[in-house]
Amino acid sequence: MSPADLKQDLASSTAGGGSLAARLATVRQHAAFVLHIEQLWPALQPTLGLLGLYAVAGLLRLPQHLPDGLRLVLVAGWLSLCGWRLHTDLSRLNAPTPEAVDRRIEHASGLQNRPLATLTDHPAGARKGAAQPLWQAHQQRVLASLGALRAGWPHLLPASPVRRWAAVALLAACLGTGVMAGTSAPGRILAAFIPGRDDPDVPMAHVEAWITPPAYAPEAPVFLSPNAPPPSVPEGAKLTVIVTGLSSHPVLRSANGLVMQDETRQTLDPQSWKVDVTLQHSGVVRVAGRGRTLARWPITVVPDTLPTVAWGPSPGADKVDWRTRLPWEAAHAYGLASLSVQMHLVHPGRGPARTLTVPLPLSGHPKSTKGVITPDLSEDPWAGEEVTARVVATSVSGHEGQSAPVTFRLGARVFHSPVARAVLDLRKRFALGRESRSDTATELAALGETPGPVTEHTGMFLALTSLVAMLDNKDVDTDTARASATNLLWDLALDIEDRRKGDDASAQASLDVRAAQAAVAQQLRHMRESGQHTQEEREELEARLKTLKEAIARKMQALAAQALRDHTAIPDLPGFSRAGDKAFSRLMQQMQRDAANGHSADALERLQQMEDATERMRNATPQDMAAMAQQMIAQQKAREQAAALRDLTGKQTSLLDHAQSRLDETLRAQSRQQNAMDDEDADGDDNYGAMSTPELLRRLGLPLPPGADQNAPPAPPPPPGAASPDQPPPLDPAKAEAQAAARRTDRATQHALSRALDELKDEFKELTGKAPAAFADAQKSMQDARKALADGDDAAAATAEEKALEALSKGRQQMQDTMKGNGRSATPSFLPAFGGNSGGQSGSPQDGAQGDSSQGQDSADDGDDGNTPTDDADETGGRDKSHDKRDPLGRRMGEGGDQAPDDGTHIPDNVARQRAREIEQELRRRDSDRTRPQQELDYLDRLLKPF
Repeated sequence: MSPADLKQDLASSTAGGGSLAARLATVRQHAAFVLHIEQLWPALQPTLGLLGLYAVAGLLRLPQHLPDGLRLVLVAGWLSLCGWRLHTDLSRLNAPTPEAVDRRIEHASGLQNRPLATLTDHPAGARKGAAQPLWQAHQQRVLASLGALRAGWPHLLPASPVRRWAAVALLAACLGTGVMAGTSAPGRILAAFIPGRDDPDVPMAHVEAWITPPAYAPEAPVFLSPNAPPPSVPEGAKLTVIVTGLSSHPVLRSANGLVMQDETRQTLDPQSWKVDVTLQHSGVVRVAGRGRTLARWPITVVPDTLPTVAWGPSPGADKVDWRTRLPWEAAHAYGLASLSVQMHLVHPGRGPARTLTVPLPLSGHPKSTKGVITPDLSEDPWAGEEVTARVVATSVSGHEGQSAPVTFRLGARVFHSPVARAVLDLRKRFALGRESRSDTATELAALGETPGPVTEHTGMFLALTSLVAMLDNKDVDTDTARASATNLLWDLALDIEDRRKGDDASAQASLDVRAAQAAVAQQLRHMRESGQHTQEEREELEARLKTLKEAIARKMQALAAQALRDHTAIPDLPGFSRAGDKAFSRLMQQMQRDAANGHSADALERLQQMEDATERMRNATPQDMAAMAQQMIAQQKAREQAAALRDLTGKQTSLLDHAQSRLDETLRAQSRQQNAMDDEDADGDDNYGAMSTPELLRRLGLPLPPGADQNAPPAPPPPPGAASPDQPPPLDPAKAEAQAAARRTDRATQHALSRALDELKDEFKELTGKAPAAFADAQKSMQDARKALADGDDAAAATAEEKALEALSKGRQQMQDTMKGNGRSATPSFLPAFGGNSGGQSGSPQDGAQGDSSQGQDSADDGDDGNTPTDDADETGGRDKSHDKRDPLGRRMGEGGDQAPDDGTHIPDNVARQRAREIEQELRRRDSDRTRPQQELDYLDRLLKPF
């Protein structure tokens, strides 16, 4: 009878027997597990002994002294041995039999006579399947009598004494070495089993680390230390780590434990390593080597933002300008590397896709910049078209930023010839893909057969014929044909426009000017890009500028000849040519200086001014010439008025000299009288010590201290016939009569000057519609001078005449401001307006007046940039006010000590010098007497301070 049958029978007999059967089955499972453990444990003991033996060696740091290669071989061999022994021992294990399980239960439960065998046994000789009620009842009684059944605990002690003593020895060795190792025990065991790993007792490697900012961030390197605050570095910074004292290479890991990207390692020596990594994100960087963390740093990486770019006000070209205005603003925290404007057509044709790029000037790598350029894009086929443009900025870190798109019109040149406009329209349609190649050739051929400037000029006809032949040639691809036709049609349109009046000389001069300007621009860009300004390059630029100057001179001559053919009354045509030569020459000289000093951007700007002037020459009409003639007439009148004002100022200065000379003569007479009185006092041996301080100062002719006049004793009356101190001494009758006659002459002259100033004021008002307000002040001062001359008061006359000169100077400035305000002094329309750093505006009427004046001064030749003739009046006919003032000795202020004194200068003799020393000593004695009034002492201190 099987156990299953027995269980079924027992379960069907009684409910109590069923629960005993279930409990018996559970105990049998536990007993099987215990028997399995008792079989497995002896099989594991040899392997565990081998591993324990190696662990003891590891705790003693024996394997760690081996090189990594030998340690790897040892660990591999030892683990292989352990695996082989484990496999051998496990293969010998057998599953426990049911009888062995029952015997384990009976033994553990203390059952006698093997009662569990009765449950699985059957009577001898009984037939299978036959009912045996007696035997079943016996089994039920045995099952009921089993009581508590147990499987027991497994017996894990080694069976043999040898194994027991070996296990004890191994455990003692493990415990002893573990206690010796202390907290380093786990690390030693791991290092023993893992080749390339150091245990905690190995000295930590020395780590040095620093962060080098990227090239676009000019900052100092940041050295890392454990106690330093977390550094903040730009994106793309380079972390460099040098590890010394490590047997194998280190590894840099991020916060999540992953190896960092872009890591490069370099072996410095067998124990030193260098690791470089690029930082892209914030986090904790950990340096690991041989199973340990050598260092860790939290690092904050600041992301590199895009450059900020924006348009300036009013981009694009207006309806009358052929230049395109491109204003911009850009900034980046670390600097800008390049700037450009990228443009696309708003309504593109069927031609090839194209982006028009205009580079913007950028000096160095500024962090912020703003500016505006006005390039000439009229030669491009897109001239006059609507475009969508963006300002594109590239930072030094490689990031690119773009502005918001704007739409504007590109500038285009004005062409008056209908044929030239037709050629340009055909050029634009073909370049933009709005017309096919064959249709363009057909229209050009028809244009060549139409009577007009093309058929009348052999060169233009041949150029047009060759262009048609190229378009009809199938061997030439469309892109090449489009590029060639675009350039040739532009040159053809310019030639037609230049010859619209039938002047070959003017057309050739315009062609030469454009070629020379292109050559100068090319040289300037080359010098700017190379950054070198060698002597050879400067000489080449000078030669090209000379060629340009000659071409412009020929154009100016052609323009003058055109004015004669158009019967335009231009006064002084030679003077106009000379003024143009001077204006262009001055601009070229400044351009050459800018290029030599490395200011290529300024030189290109001046070249642009020159191109604008030559473009105005090309578009000159008879109406323009007539307007220029009126402008030159107004300038001629302005020059004449400026010359009149200069002459009037000179004569007014002469009147001031006359009054001043009469005052000087009176002062000399007074000085001689004072010397005579001093001689008399010297003969009387004055007792300076007995004099009061106010009396002593009065004798010296010095101002009295405050409050001294009330306390001073009255001065003795002057002797009969002597002059009063407040009145000038009488002059010789002959001299007095001569001075009176001179005053009458000066009074008449002053009256004439006042009338001349009135006429000048009326003429200037007629020319400009406004009279200078300072002229009225000058006339009032002249009237005061006339009255003072009539009264014989030369001092008052000199004062009034000085005021008149000041008013005339203000009037000159007001004349200049008025001329500039109403445009009468503007530069002639064909000359460049020069506003350089070293001079004023060239080509002004004042410059012309200076060049044409009777004095023969030339502002261009003598280096005077923009000085007006009225300025020259102050330098030539006028007087410096410092020369009108005289010092107490009668000398003019500003004269050097080496110059000879005036006639009225008195040179003191030895007696006078001795008296001066005595007076100075007396003043110093009184100043040292601290018993005197404080007010007097303060005055004496101030008086003696200059000495």
